[in-house]
Amino acid sequence: MLAFVPFIVLIVLLVCCISVFGNATLDGASQVSLIIASGVCVLIGWSTRRLDWANLEKEMTSKVASCTPSIIILLLIGAIGGTWMVSGIVPTMIYYGLQVLSPDWFLVSSCFICALISLLIGSSWTTIATVGVALLGIGKAMGFSDGWTAGAIISGAYFGDKLSPLSDTTVLASSVVGTPLFTHIKYMTQTTVPTFLIALAIFLVSGLLMDVDGTGDVRLFMEGLSDTFVISPWLLLVPVVMGCMIARRWPSLVVLFLATLIAGVVAVAVQPDRLREIATGSQPGFLGLYEGVMRSCYASTSISTGIDSLDQLVSTRGMSGMMPTIWLIISAQVFAGALTATGQLQDIMHCFQRFVKGTTSLVASTVGSAIFLNVTTADQFLSIILTSSMFKDLYARSGHEPRLLSRSCEDGGTVTSVLVPWNTCGLTQSTVLGVATLTYLPYCFFNLLSPLVSITVAAVGWRIKVVKKTDS
Repeated sequence: MLAFVPFIVLIVLLVCCISVFGNATLDGASQVSLIIASGVCVLIGWSTRRLDWANLEKEMTSKVASCTPSIIILLLIGAIGGTWMVSGIVPTMIYYGLQVLSPDWFLVSSCFICALISLLIGSSWTTIATVGVALLGIGKAMGFSDGWTAGAIISGAYFGDKLSPLSDTTVLASSVVGTPLFTHIKYMTQTTVPTFLIALAIFLVSGLLMDVDGTGDVRLFMEGLSDTFVISPWLLLVPVVMGCMIARRWPSLVVLFLATLIAGVVAVAVQPDRLREIATGSQPGFLGLYEGVMRSCYASTSISTGIDSLDQLVSTRGMSGMMPTIWLIISAQVFAGALTATGQLQDIMHCFQRFVKGTTSLVASTVGSAIFLNVTTADQFLSIILTSSMFKDLYARSGHEPRLLSRSCEDGGTVTSVLVPWNTCGLTQSTVLGVATLTYLPYCFFNLLSPLVSITVAAVGWRIKVVKKTDS
């Protein structure tokens, strides 16, 4: 079908880009590939007389506009990454974490810690941008590869995000399908908890079997951190205050903004020498500190600790480091808008529905559609919304409960979004952690196994009821 041509073009271009540019693919080559694929999509729509140019512009504008909150959050995450590092908050978390966590239990502990925090605050993004960054630093010091550590962090964060009543994706999936929120969460535990236990077991066994000897690096990192930053348990009050704001269900944008602001004040009070180091040095007194705070928010910063590997860890990119990610998100939304406006996305979705013959194929098609939409629309929210809207009537006609649809949307949509390099989640986490998506992908066991467990549970028929079928 012609509808698949833009995807074939995109895949070929991305493979070529990765071969030529490697890890620098996201600096611009991927964005150009998406624009070219969008052009192919438009040409196909034009040739088949299915293109309404006014509608095309409307769809593209709508798709880009829908990402505005995510873009602002990305900018604030860039700012919080810089200010939390320069203020000594993240270095303090790393310093004390190195004393508490054991290498044998590090991977499983990281996964569990991120799961608990994400479950409490309802945000995988915030969990990864704060605690996740600190755990990545601890993993580096202990000698773990970035892929293993990031995989454990992401697995835990997305488990908590998926089951938290404070999570936007959880609320979205239940609301668009029409399933009561806690009914949706309770039903999800039947696939999510077993998957998480499997992931924990893998991280536990892997950690025990790995021959990691990072004792020297741990001592060196601790000395480097204590010599460079003022390390104090009082600095941990900032993440505690942030957690309290989230627990009171303050908006994410407000929480991230205030967390950045507080960290900036703490940096002035506690780490003035570090602020002067990242400033240009042209401003005296308070103005120099002000310049340092501003640069930590928006610019790339580097702090010398005397240890090369630690210097890389404490360096930050600020808001400016998020710009390639934002550029890619906009390009991906243009592609999604072109697919929708030309009707090619709908054609592809109809192909999925043709495979539905029973419960197993129904759930498999739903999960597959959600994954496919994560790849094509580059946004987990769009994946959940579009998948639920396309399958809602089909579930009703086949007599399946709405909660099965809402669970399948999350099993396929929420958790796999972070595995797609150009998806908003994949882009954000790879940028925040500084680990390429394809590097951590093989180790995100919870995210990889969730769709498979969802389909397996459907095949077994565990707690799946067929109610009265409808003719509509």
